[in-house]
Amino acid sequence: MPSETAHKTICKTVCQYSGSPLSDEDMKKLLAIAADYRTVKNYVYQRYGGIRSLSKLYPGYTVQNEMTASGFRAQLGLPSVYFYLAVFDALGDIKSQWTRTKSSVKKAVGQNNNFTEEEKHYLRFLLKTNDAFEGILMNLPPGDWKLPMQIRRRYDELAGQLTEDGIIEKLHSYLRRKVRKYHVKPHSDAADGFFSSRGTHRYGDHGIYITTKEQRKRIFIPLTDSNEYKSQIFVKLFPEEHKAELRAAIQTAVRFHPDYVNQVGISLGMSAMLTTHEGHVYGEKLGFYQDGFSDWMREQVGKYNANRHTEPGRKKYNATKRRLKERLHSYINMELNHFLREEKPRTIYLPKLPPPKGSGAVKKINYSASMWQRGYIRERLEQKCREQSITLIKVYAKDISRQCSRCGAPGHQEKGNFCCPACGFHADIKTNAAQNAKKRGQDKSPPPCTSITDMK
Repeated sequence: MPSETAHKTICKTVCQYSGSPLSDEDMKKLLAIAADYRTVKNYVYQRYGGIRSLSKLYPGYTVQNEMTASGFRAQLGLPSVYFYLAVFDALGDIKSQWTRTKSSVKKAVGQNNNFTEEEKHYLRFLLKTNDAFEGILMNLPPGDWKLPMQIRRRYDELAGQLTEDGIIEKLHSYLRRKVRKYHVKPHSDAADGFFSSRGTHRYGDHGIYITTKEQRKRIFIPLTDSNEYKSQIFVKLFPEEHKAELRAAIQTAVRFHPDYVNQVGISLGMSAMLTTHEGHVYGEKLGFYQDGFSDWMREQVGKYNANRHTEPGRKKYNATKRRLKERLHSYINMELNHFLREEKPRTIYLPKLPPPKGSGAVKKINYSASMWQRGYIRERLEQKCREQSITLIKVYAKDISRQCSRCGAPGHQEKGNFCCPACGFHADIKTNAAQNAKKRGQDKSPPPCTSITDMK
């Protein structure tokens, strides 16, 4: 293995499954932990999810100390390890929500045509500088912001470019309005899982012992494998099936394959999962599995709506939905592995697809499109490429299936085939798109034309 890859690791999630159904009593005890875990998270969301607690989020020990002093853990009777895991789990969610809020505000700033470039630059600087951002939300004057000397000089430089009277306060007011619009406090309704660390579980006897709310009492969950992980695990509960799933984040070494040297362009599809630039197809049965899943979902929604007044149970529905989705995902992963083994790519060129369009007139097609697993396929492909030291490049995708991969002219599509009127090139639509993906990725330039009029 080359030295440049020998030290590289990536984080991946591995799952373990309970080997036999859990008893009603054991499941009840685990659900009690999950319910208290959710209660703690919602308490932290409510108390620290707002603007005035922004300064307490980093590094979070202020929140930990205040939660300890509150006596809330004693009221619940929850073991301290679960309690603090829930606290920091909630803090992570709050930080993620603030990141999403800033991203939404930044997007709104970029789309506002009433701002000059200097004003947009000033607002982006405030969004990126935590102390300045916090000071504006707290209505503190710029002189009271705790900025490092270098950041302070940069702020003064940007503010000095805004010479219009009152413009700085107007920009600060705009920022506060947008934050109030986009920021929401997180909330959790689910009480079907919780994090556990080495202090609350122990592997042994081909299973795992998990601490309960009862002092010195543990529940034993037999597992289908004998692997042991030192990291925190998330215990996901399925009370209807009396099962549990353990999810652990581990660091695994990146693999390097000397024989993976090919440059491969690909195109994703709904019926066939993946087509390469050479016309090789992987996941030909994706449409079969996906249509079965979407048809069943459409049927179940109709049944549920027709019988909603009778409060129909969802136990069988949830179990079947999970089984169908797992079958679909298992097939996707199997075919992606097959693709990597056969094609041996060093670099993969993948079109960056636009967001899904609005609903059409045919409900069945709408369901199939909404259930298309392209996001899952893309995520799994990205993960597998990281694990195998494969470079994945996303390329410009506009009109990628309508442009001739040979001469670059726009062509016609009919019954799954592409035809170029300029050079006479014929190919499968997906194959032509995959060839364009490879060509654009290697050229690193947008297509020369996107319509017939561009040629005239």
